[in-house]
Amino acid sequence: MNAKIERVNKDIEKSKGKIAAEQGRLRDLEKQKTELENLDIVSTVRGMNISFTDLAVLLQQANSNSPGTSATSGQVGPKSTAADYAAPTTENDEDKEDEE
Repeated sequence: MNAKIERVNKDIEKSKGKIAAEQGRLRDLEKQKTELENLDIVSTVRGMNISFTDLAVLLQQANSNSPGTSATSGQVGPKSTAADYAAPTTENDEDKEDEE
């Protein structure tokens, strides 16, 4: 086999190994993040001095009021249109159009 092809194949395998290692590291970091978020949630709830029964009721009420379960979209105000995102024109732009 051509030496250049063999070298490229080695580089491919080396890169695949690095990618696999980084994907494992990413999974570990995501797990660590979730654990830290959970600890933060638990400490916040415990700081509220609320009973487990009251907490369950509160969470059920919050869930029943969530936007995904209501008949409306949850959007506040009118829908945006393409014109809302268009760049504003200036007098110079209008003069250029007149010249053309």
